[in-house]
Amino acid sequence: MKKFFKVTVLASAVSLLAACGQEAQEAPAEKVTDIKAYTEDQQAAYAIGSIVARNLVAPLKRQEELGAPLDKEIIVQGITDALNESTQLSDEELQTVLKAYDEKMNTLSTEAARIESEKAEVDAKNFFAENGKKEGITTTESGLQYEVLAAGTGKKATPSDTVTVHYTGSLLNGNVFDSSVERGEPATFALNRVIPGWTEGVALMNVGSKYKLYIPSELGYGAQGAGADIPPNSTLVFEVELLEIAGQDK
Repeated sequence: MKKFFKVTVLASAVSLLAACGQEAQEAPAEKVTDIKAYTEDQQAAYAIGSIVARNLVAPLKRQEELGAPLDKEIIVQGITDALNESTQLSDEELQTVLKAYDEKMNTLSTEAARIESEKAEVDAKNFFAENGKKEGITTTESGLQYEVLAAGTGKKATPSDTVTVHYTGSLLNGNVFDSSVERGEPATFALNRVIPGWTEGVALMNVGSKYKLYIPSELGYGAQGAGADIPPNSTLVFEVELLEIAGQDK
């Protein structure tokens, strides 16, 4: 199962210490609230600190979501001690602590992914059961559902054809993960080199048609998902307009 904990605490800590060791400047003697009042070197120090902290924001948020938040004040203490060369743990102890915590987070992440995956399966089953009852929705033998938004009069594609389309893909929650429409440039690809739901769905269309495809996980990216934008067992919703079939007249 794909790990959610992509940026480990260990990796973040190594990056943080490396950045601080290479670039850190001496902090101002007195606290200044207006960054524009800092000297050039002080502004550089502030910028470095900001960048280092930003690299920690995402993993810290994920840890909190998984129920294992870290005390930010103690993180700052660790940074301060390291900058002052007074770290209270040896390098070996640091590695041991971080390795153990990383293993803990991977365990929590795997369990969270399992729960989310199971929920997605249940949500998808309920969705397709209800969606299939709606007027204008057709369900194929494979489980693919589609709705004709606009009927074209051109030729139909076969699975071996190369087609040019405009499309927008989203999840059931409405999050758009890909869109040729937003990019302003249609996509061209061979129908036998895409997910099964696309191969089947686009082959139903005439050139000039626009369909809405509801693709179950098993006809999409399955239990592995596809990157951060498409979680495991995701139902995919595509609005597809078939513009052209290579080698055919419209």
